[in-house]
Order: sequence, then structure tokens, then C-alpha cells
Amino acid sequence: MAVSEQPPGPGVAGWLSDKLFNNYIWRSIFRSGYPNTPRNQMLVVATNVFLHLHPTRLHKTHVRITHTYCLGGLTFFFFLVLTVTGVMLMFYYVPAADRAFQDVAALETNIRFGMLMRNLHRWMAHGMVISVFLHMMRVFYTGSYKPPREFNWLVGVILLTLTLALSFTGYLLPWDQLSIWAVTVGMNMAGTVPVMGEQSRFILLGGFEVGDAALIRFYTLHVIGLPLLAAIFMAVHFWRIRRDGGLARPL
Repeated sequence: MAVSEQPPGPGVAGWLSDKLFNNYIWRSIFRSGYPNTPRNQMLVVATNVFLHLHPTRLHKTHVRITHTYCLGGLTFFFFLVLTVTGVMLMFYYVPAADRAFQDVAALETNIRFGMLMRNLHRWMAHGMVISVFLHMMRVFYTGSYKPPREFNWLVGVILLTLTLALSFTGYLLPWDQLSIWAVTVGMNMAGTVPVMGEQSRFILLGGFEVGDAALIRFYTLHVIGLPLLAAIFMAVHFWRIRRDGGLARPL
């Protein structure tokens, strides 16, 4: 004698939708079970796009704050804050020579929390330059650049260059006398580089002197080109740390 199972819920449609959600949609999002075993704990980390950036196990020396002083993490934090505050500043800034200075002045006087937003962006930029420099000093003096981590050291040098370029391109955007003459001096120094100096200076400025063309070029590099390159190389940097066996530790 066959016994039929009566589907629970409001009806067959509700029962099927619950079963579909529990069996297919839920498992497509959470591919591993509840992390109550070491295997499930490792699967949760390995199958999560955010958690897999962190190793499943850490050496005891990596837990100490004095091992790295969190300089790499602080640099990444500064970059995130710079991205958020930079996007907010873009709502009140127009990269034109006849409006840039007025927009910055209006931001500090007419926009609520405008001065806080700009100062936060500026001080985070200073902090990122300092933290990148200290991070590379720590890596150098602890010998963490040695094989098999020499490729990641080169990636770090590229990130240092991009950080300095981000700071330099953002220096022109307020369009005051200090920024205009500072960029003029910097571009004149770049023009003295052998072979490609004058061509590079002309391409960056869009002419022979700092003007509208230079402002729009520096603005585009500062908000699109350089941040995108920095994000890509940061992803490579984090990935190589995992591939090279985690953080370097004493012998």
C-alpha cells in the first residue's frame, strides 16, 4: 500500500518554492555546511571571495602587532577612505581653470562638512604616502623581499610609484598659486630627463605650460587612471602574499 506525502505549507506551489530555495538557491550561495568542523571551516574561507584573501591558518609570529605594525593594512585602509572621500568631492568640483579654485573655496565655506571632507582626503593622502614608505622600510630591513617574494617586492615598488603619482596629480586640483607653481617646477624637472623628458612633459601638460589642458589631464589621471592601476596592483600584491606562503617570518 503506497503512502503519499502531503506537502506542508499553504499548498503545492509553496512547498515547491520552499524546497527550491532550500535545496538550490541556498546551496548556490552557501556551498559548504555550517562551519562546525575543521573541513567546513576551511571550505567557508576558501569559497568566499572576501575571506579567501586571509589564510586559514596563521603562524604565531603573525599575530604580534610588532611583526608588521599593520602598515600594509593601514595603507589599504587609507586607500579606501581616499576613494570614498574622493568620490564625494567629485560632486562639488569641476576641473576647469575658471571654476576649480571657486569650487574648492565653496566646498570649505558653503557645503556642510565640506572642509572636514577635504581635510580628511588630504590627510589620508599624506598618511598613505608615509605608511607605504614605512611599509617598504619594514619589508627591506626584515629581509621579506628575498626569494620567493622578490616579485611581490617589485609590485610594491610599483605601488609606491603610483602612490606618489596620485599625490602629485592631486596637488594641482585646488588650482591655487601654490599648486600651480609646484606642478610647474615638477614638470620642468621632468622635462630635463634625457631622451623622453620633453615629450613626456608635453603629453602630461597638454602644451608648454600649466593650463586647462594640464588640469583636465591631471584630474583624469587622479580619479580614473591611477586609482584603477593601484587597485589592480593591490589585488596582485595580496594574491602574491598568499601564493608565496603568507607573511615572511623569522627563520
